[in-house]
Amino acid sequence: MKQFNIWLFDFFKELNILDHWAMTFSITISVIVLILAAVAAQLLTRLILVSLIHKLFQKTKTDWDDFLIDRKVFSALAHIPSAFIIYAVYSFSGVEIVSTILSVIARVYFVFIFAMTAVRTANAVNDMYQTTPYAATRPIKGYIQLVQILIIFVSLIFAIAILIGKSPLGIFAGLGAMAAVLLLIFKDSILGFVASIQLSANKMLKPGDWIEMPSHKADGTVIDISLTTVKVQNWDKTITTIPTYALVSESFNNWAGMEESGGRRIKRSINIDMKSVRFADPKLLEKLSHFYLLKDYITNKQQEIKSFNEKLNVQDGDVYNGRRQTNLGIFRHYLEAYLRQNPNIHEEMTFLVRHLQPTELGLPIEIYVFSKDQRWANYEGIQADIFDHVLAILPEFDLRVYQNPSGHDVNELGRNLANLQKRTVVNN
Repeated sequence: MKQFNIWLFDFFKELNILDHWAMTFSITISVIVLILAAVAAQLLTRLILVSLIHKLFQKTKTDWDDFLIDRKVFSALAHIPSAFIIYAVYSFSGVEIVSTILSVIARVYFVFIFAMTAVRTANAVNDMYQTTPYAATRPIKGYIQLVQILIIFVSLIFAIAILIGKSPLGIFAGLGAMAAVLLLIFKDSILGFVASIQLSANKMLKPGDWIEMPSHKADGTVIDISLTTVKVQNWDKTITTIPTYALVSESFNNWAGMEESGGRRIKRSINIDMKSVRFADPKLLEKLSHFYLLKDYITNKQQEIKSFNEKLNVQDGDVYNGRRQTNLGIFRHYLEAYLRQNPNIHEEMTFLVRHLQPTELGLPIEIYVFSKDQRWANYEGIQADIFDHVLAILPEFDLRVYQNPSGHDVNELGRNLANLQKRTVVNN
């Protein structure tokens, strides 16, 4: 390159060009040729060497080399010949400033190649880890990103040291005075790193978990956990991004326990009109005895009540003393029997049919059970089928569901009053 530069200088001198301009033209052309040579070396390396490596690795049975190819690690290494060319031929005789600039460019180029290769290799390592069974419960993407930040930070320090001609150690020592500024700049990264360690160590969260965090309007599946953010795909397919440290400092619901338990809770109640609750008379008992879910229960319960009343010398027709069955009590037992014979209900988990506190809206009867099918659509279908049946069977027990008066109820009341007035006028 030095000889080429001298030849160019002599060539321009023979054209009767001033020494200043001859030197400028020769240096400019030499630098352009040097840049073109470096680019050509990089392209040839990628075309020949990288292509051969790719073909070789694609034939292997292991997957780790495929991840290196996908992350373009070897494409980053293909820049090394270009950097060596610039570093090897940077000196131009008599032009110190050009030599210095090219020397700096070559060394910064080496730092850039190192940083790019290291960052891509770290991504490949994370891809390799994702294929292991540990990745499902202990993601390391946050740690990988922290390593990448450190690599980029150290590379920047070395690049700055090369550009200003100082030792990197001196710059690192001077950073102590900038600690407060750095803490402010990297606040989210530091908080996120600490939070990711807590999330991973305590097994609080992993990709694939269904979480609910109302404060951030998140309700869906975790699709990514990084150093500073956690991405949640909501059920409406929108993506919510949550700061990693917010999952440690604030509360959120993780439904992974429900998914791992084998059941999904059904917790819903209906309000019974308390005016419809009454003792079961013989006619109602006779009708309900034809229900196969109630036949044995009513018979056994009646015998139990009869024995109890005989001890108290209570007669069968005595409605004020002794014990009697109620339509609500029989209905509650019917619900238990109906749910137990439902193949979609988990009998080994919590199973309750209970009364809640009566209110001005009636007496709530709550069904608290678990369905075997956890899939959302199927779960909703199971729940709907149960309450469809409950609402339809209630009149058979002479019970009514309480609901606030509607427009239809008001119209019906008006018609009844009008009919009553007509009858009154006719009778008079």
